[in-house]
Amino acid sequence: MPGAFEGRVALVTGATRGIGRAVALALGEAGANVVAVGRTVGALEELDDSIRDAGGPAPTLVPINLTDYDAIDRLGAALFERWGRLDVLVGNAGILGQLSPLGHIPPKVWDETIGLNLTANWRLIRSLDPLLRQSDAGRAVFLTAAQARTAEPFWGAVAASKAGLEALVRTYANEVRHTNVRVNLVDPGPTRTHFRGKAFPGEAKDAATPPGAHALPILALLTPACLEHGSLIELGHPMADDGIPASERTVGIA
Repeated sequence: MPGAFEGRVALVTGATRGIGRAVALALGEAGANVVAVGRTVGALEELDDSIRDAGGPAPTLVPINLTDYDAIDRLGAALFERWGRLDVLVGNAGILGQLSPLGHIPPKVWDETIGLNLTANWRLIRSLDPLLRQSDAGRAVFLTAAQARTAEPFWGAVAASKAGLEALVRTYANEVRHTNVRVNLVDPGPTRTHFRGKAFPGEAKDAATPPGAHALPILALLTPACLEHGSLIELGHPMADDGIPASERTVGIA
């Protein structure tokens, strides 16, 4: 999408690897002023190099842990001071936590999983919603997982956090329905990420979709022309019983 995001301000969380990095790079290549949020300075600098090498504007690097909620508030204030608006928000950052029976999950692990997968996204909405409303076409996408709906054994922390995220985003979509903001959820399906590598350590690398394959479908939801709103878009899942590939399936949620 060369030039499709020229001059637009786009914030991506979890931008140092996986889907977040692929989306941040694609946005930069398309001309966006990328605000890349991640925990690892070195990986953020590598993303900076990649965006510049692709001819994109120099990104703004934000090395914070999203469970530092006060830092999210400071980020919103800094974006307002610099640009006065936010055009794109991609809530991608997430963690697996621990796969185990619910009664065996340490309270610290539970709190960390809920904190990053759910609460941090609420804090992002709380801080950045006023900026998205200042855009002529604010667009937000949040990454979810199938476990939010399948309730698989031993995935309790992820399931609870992502189910909460889906409820949060559905509510937010309804609250901004009569504004210029459009909000959607994306379930990428089995994807070759660090998250999946921890869950399935013995899985062959070619058994899951590479993260870069999801960049363009996600960018399509972030363009000013996209009017999709309050939907769950499933990418990369197997063929459904009705014969429709899940990569072409949109599930209304709001």
